[in-house]
Amino acid sequence: MGQTDTVTRILDTAEVLFAERGFAETSLRNITSKARVNLAAVNYHFGSKKSLIQAVFSRYLDPFTERFHGALDELEARYAGQVIPLEVLLETMARTVLEVPAERNSLKVFMRLLGLAYSQAQGHLRRHIQDEYGSVFTRFSELVRLATPDLPDTERFWRLHFVLGTVIFTLSGLDALRDIAEKDYGEHVSVRDLIRRLRPVVVAAMNAPLPEPVEPRAEAS
Repeated sequence: MGQTDTVTRILDTAEVLFAERGFAETSLRNITSKARVNLAAVNYHFGSKKSLIQAVFSRYLDPFTERFHGALDELEARYAGQVIPLEVLLETMARTVLEVPAERNSLKVFMRLLGLAYSQAQGHLRRHIQDEYGSVFTRFSELVRLATPDLPDTERFWRLHFVLGTVIFTLSGLDALRDIAEKDYGEHVSVRDLIRRLRPVVVAAMNAPLPEPVEPRAEAS
């Protein structure tokens, strides 16, 4: 087995096990056993479990970042200094996610991994994503800010994360949701159909009225 085959086998196995079990619950021995490689191979190619986790994400985020920068370049050229509409920005991001070439697995695996990155204690991974890929997300956030000038910065932060949570939940549970739609409603839903339905929901969420301020509680006398 060549080095490239070994690395690919380790990464393929790691991403599936991480998505199924979680980062903390998946040991390197679990990965090596299922991948049929020895522990020395993992240490040689990746050095540590943290580096392996980061490499699993990089397989998706490297092509995503390149494509998303290109898509944003095209939008900025098309709108020539004008504000890019929010729905166009969100649809472009969704389309770019769908276009990212997954190695052997599907989009839902990456969405599960992304959800785990925020729900489990993986500070090193969030730092890695910020350091390596923060530029494209900063660029996107700035374009969203221009498209939503009436939103306070804090509110925009929360709404973007609410939208991200909605997308992650929906795409990571895609098989179950499609089974329900087909069984209960006789409807076959493709990923692109789902994105088309999701778009007006997330746009409406970003444009929703600001919440009422919380009234201070009266002091007990």
